[in-house]
Formats: sequence, C-alpha cells, structure tokens
Amino acid sequence: MLSTIADTLLPAFGRLSVTSDIDAGSAFRPGSIIAANHTSLADPAIVLAALRRLGVEPVVMAAAGLWRVPVLGRALARGGHIPVFRGDRRASAALDTAAEALGRGRLVLIYAEGGLPRRADAAEAAPEAFRSGLARLSESTGAQVVPVGQAGARRITSGSVAKQLAGVATAPLRRPGLHVHVGVPVHLIGDHLERTAHARTEVTRAWRTAAAHLNEPAALTG
Repeated sequence: MLSTIADTLLPAFGRLSVTSDIDAGSAFRPGSIIAANHTSLADPAIVLAALRRLGVEPVVMAAAGLWRVPVLGRALARGGHIPVFRGDRRASAALDTAAEALGRGRLVLIYAEGGLPRRADAAEAAPEAFRSGLARLSESTGAQVVPVGQAGARRITSGSVAKQLAGVATAPLRRPGLHVHVGVPVHLIGDHLERTAHARTEVTRAWRTAAAHLNEPAALTG
C-alpha cells in the first residue's frame, strides 16, 4: 500500500528516473537488505516509488514517531513496516523483527545513517557516517545488501520547517528531477566496523551515479 501510494503521488512532485547496474530480478533476491542514503523527508517516498517500478515492495525500517502520524501510521502498521525506537532499549528489537522478516523472504529497506543531514541548502552531499545496525543485521542473517543511491530529494524538501513546507508546496510547479540508482549486491564480511565501512562505500557509489544522472557536479566532490 505504501509503495503504491508513493508511486501514484510522486509524479505530481517530480520527474523520477531509475537505473540499475544489474537486472532487478537478480539484484533483489528474497531475504535481501536494501540500504539507501537518507537526505530528506521526501526520499523514502522516492525510493519506494522507484523500487515499485522495479517490481519490489520492501518492508521499511523507520523512526517510530511516524507511527503516531494519522493515516501514515495506520498504513505503516498495516504494511508490516518496522518501527525503530532510537536511543531506547527497544531499538535492538527492531533488528530482531527485521531478521524475522528477512527469514520469511521479505526485503527490508534500512537507512543506516539513522537520521537526516543538518544542512539548510538543497545541494547533494555524500552519505554521512553509518550506524552499526546494518552491519549487525547482515551479520546475524547472512543476507546480501543491495546498495541504493537517490539524488534530488532535497530539491523537494530540505532545510528549515518553513523551507520544507515551501518546497513541497512549489514542487508540483517545479517538478524537479529525481533519480534512483541500484548498485550491485554485496555480502559484507569482517567485524562491525569493516561491514559498516563497506556498506557506506557501496551506497556512496550508487549515490554518485544517481547524482551524476541529475548533472550535480558539486555532489561528486563529497
């Protein structure tokens, strides 16, 4: 349901294009972890819409506060998505729930940065430091990781609350370019630090490709 809504509404706010280094059927094997960069409140919808166009509808690990939002919270609960209680003892339970979903053959989308960049401008920048959750999930399940890079979400919403509201309000008139790129799946090895660094490198590589499709030369220096 969430993926359908995202794919239906997104064309009103921007022009989405999608590329992949590998056939979607080969990349998204059942029980895979999808790791994407997180730059804006808009990018989950962009990534879900792009994945749906590739025939993929994952379970999303997202901040638990979203479950308190009317309508959205019900949609998240009905879709079996996974609330993450950051800074809470329940945070580890989210990884257990994700592992169970992977064991059932579901695809799980995780944002390993654990939050949004604290920047006011709408420019692209490389993914920030990853937290250890992705590494721990891959280690406990042995699941492959599919790196996904998105660019353009900050053109819809970024910066202060006022700028975000203005960005959403004007996006249907501007219809900015948006791009999602799917990289080659990888199996993470080593300790948590090595796994985390490897995952960030691959997601950054996918993000660079996405940014290049939008002619964002400044982004490539990040």
